[in-house]
Amino acid sequence: MKLPWLKSALENNDGPFLSVYLDTTRTDPTTASELEARWKKFRDQAASAGAPDALLRDIEESILRQHSIGGRHGRAVLATADRILLDRVLPAPPQKECIEWGDHPVLLPLLQLTPHAVSQLLIEVDRAGADLHLRAPEDPDLSRNTHGGGENTSVEGGHDELHKARATGADSGRGWRSDNFEARVEDSWERNAEAVATQVNKLVMERKPHVVLLTGDVRAEGLLKAELRNEVRERIVELSGGTRGQSMERESFREELARALAEYVAGVQESTAEKFRETQGRDAGSVAGPGAVSEVLERGQADEVIFNPGREPKNIEELLYQAILTDAGVYALDSEVLALPDGVAAFLRWDDDSTPSNSIASMSGDGARQ
Repeated sequence: MKLPWLKSALENNDGPFLSVYLDTTRTDPTTASELEARWKKFRDQAASAGAPDALLRDIEESILRQHSIGGRHGRAVLATADRILLDRVLPAPPQKECIEWGDHPVLLPLLQLTPHAVSQLLIEVDRAGADLHLRAPEDPDLSRNTHGGGENTSVEGGHDELHKARATGADSGRGWRSDNFEARVEDSWERNAEAVATQVNKLVMERKPHVVLLTGDVRAEGLLKAELRNEVRERIVELSGGTRGQSMERESFREELARALAEYVAGVQESTAEKFRETQGRDAGSVAGPGAVSEVLERGQADEVIFNPGREPKNIEELLYQAILTDAGVYALDSEVLALPDGVAAFLRWDDDSTPSNSIASMSGDGARQ
């Protein structure tokens, strides 16, 4: 997963850095007060280490400010002595809360969550139009527009021959392709689908969400899919039980949505593992182990660094920092899907005679192999 926003926050900035990772879930007054107590402890710890008081006050105001984000989530803040570089809502709480003031930023708690960073477009469609909900990974609440993560748009096709007929009590077609009433109604639905498809195609091509979720009226879904570009249709996951304007209010639909996203994450995990097995099998396209990964990063040869959360090598922070600054992607791969040798590997941009050689036969840490 490429993370250009993280590179832009880190490059051309010298330390020391303040790194903050907190579980900022607030479901009731008790969890809110617990967050305040944990923050006070972390703030005192950072102040004792030398973090500026003014910086800590700014971060405190941001973290403790009331907001409308629902569900379990976290917060990541990276800063230098004089300014906040990154203040980002996390799609899940960090695996471990921490605050550190040091020469280098702490990146591991942020990058351990890369599998959960799934951008989504939810389409709730009916025969008159659709509601589009775009959710960025840093906004865990699909139904709200907060922190720039969620964007909600309604598309009305403007063609509803059935509604017109019911309102006027007449069958008055105006230039439709057929005098038959049913044909005119069908034609109006198709035109509405075309209007929705135009907006969806544009949004997907510009914003490139990882997955497009489609729910609503079954007939309208079929008409819409027929009008979408092939590359958009390929991203579609159909969800049952949704209704325009009401889907996220239903617990059953939210559960269906969570299942679909979990399946998407599992698919990416397995495809990443399979890519690693394949490249290792032909001894080209990837390297494994901290030494080899460090070498290809220094050469700018790494296209993506993958690592097992909980099995990272001691120099993982150095490897992750170098990956970000050299435009390499980073992805956390569950060790139950594939245990990487010494917990880290890298896919390559190219191979040459100087590339460290890895053979799949030497992968003692690969728990998936027989």
